[in-house]
Amino acid sequence: MKKQKIIAIYGKGGIGKSSTASNVAAACAEAGKKVMIIGCDPKSDSSITLLGGKRIPTILDLLREGIEVTEEDMVFEGYAGVKCIEAGGPEPGIGCAGRGIIVAVQKLKSVSGELMKEQDLIIYDVPGDIVCGGFVAPIRKGYVNEAYVLTSGEYMPLYAANNICKGLTKINMPLSGVICNSRNASREEEIVSKFSEEIGSQLMAFIPKSQIVQDCERNGYSVMEKAPYSEIANVYRRLGKAIMENERKVMADSLTDERLRELTK
Repeated sequence: MKKQKIIAIYGKGGIGKSSTASNVAAACAEAGKKVMIIGCDPKSDSSITLLGGKRIPTILDLLREGIEVTEEDMVFEGYAGVKCIEAGGPEPGIGCAGRGIIVAVQKLKSVSGELMKEQDLIIYDVPGDIVCGGFVAPIRKGYVNEAYVLTSGEYMPLYAANNICKGLTKINMPLSGVICNSRNASREEEIVSKFSEEIGSQLMAFIPKSQIVQDCERNGYSVMEKAPYSEIANVYRRLGKAIMENERKVMADSLTDERLRELTK
């Protein structure tokens, strides 16, 4: 039976989950894997860079229109054959994002269940952090089998990452690794490596801050497509390979706030 990786990436809002998810998706697809990315953010920023800047309709929007949704309506092929889907979100001030994710994914599974089974890697790009019970919906519903946390070496992203670890442990979900998306903080790789070690996990990659990533995003493309020979593209390729080969899972510990502050001084 095909061993399928279905992962979710959690982390503080604005820390770079979507750009990491889309570049990892592109890197793994380039390497010959069948990849699907399911964006759960109303901004559609996890799929838009795989589709040349094109925004696709979200499943929730399609359902609100009351039409009979088909696979062609919600699954779009992006760079290197990545299957792109946007779950969508609630209207501002109305509803629950977590509930929206559940409804959207149930519809996707009912219409495109066979397509989902064909994938080697499915990435859920989850908005916000796991502190809100709604955002943990993909795990609670059994939709994912690996969880990663993305952080920088700054105090607040690490604080969120630490809370995410608490949340994962509370719902008996192991952590598969930590990814550092650099914000150019001092001693950043050392800090996140130490954090990973102390919670019992591993640092999967250190992604240096690069203007190339911002420039590619601004133009609606992944780094893999617009700057394939750059060093940052190779960083994403190594991260994609590490995720595909990773079998380590641990029930993560969490640190005290005092220890977190010591780490980031």
